[in-house]
Amino acid sequence: MSSHTTSATSHKPLWVKLIAAVVVIAIALFVTMSLSKTNPAPDVTFTNLKGEQISLKSLRGKVVMVNFWATSCTTCIGEMPQMVDTYNKYKGQGLDFVAVAMNYDPPNYVLNYADTRKLPFQVALDTNDKLAQSFGDVKLTPTTFVIDKQGNIIKRYVGAPEFAELHKLLDKALAA
Repeated sequence: MSSHTTSATSHKPLWVKLIAAVVVIAIALFVTMSLSKTNPAPDVTFTNLKGEQISLKSLRGKVVMVNFWATSCTTCIGEMPQMVDTYNKYKGQGLDFVAVAMNYDPPNYVLNYADTRKLPFQVALDTNDKLAQSFGDVKLTPTTFVIDKQGNIIKRYVGAPEFAELHKLLDKALAA
């Protein structure tokens, strides 16, 4: 018996090592591509309560929050003062905000809420449900999208966001 034993890994054929290297490179490329994949926001136009049209494309160069909400949604009403505070904190740094009332929300309720609370951002009606459908068929409220300066969705919140985390995200997006 020989005292000289060899490990199975030290004498693997070259082609096995090459295949392993190719697999590692392919996985690395896949991960890199997945992480850098952009998620463009839909090309939509909002109609605000004054009847003015605002295209999402016209807001490029700004960070935009699109918040789907309803006056009948207690979580939406509960988060709205913090949404107002967030908008007021960041609007001077390039944040824009569109609050989109769901199609089932009576327009007079939305108008009354926006007026009595003096909402400082754009409020739009989604009377035909096309905006919610364009953003991935939003059904749950509140749902908020954060869109970067290039028009890509960088975060989707379903339910009220954790505002400290949201503010960190906005700081980063606005600095980019």
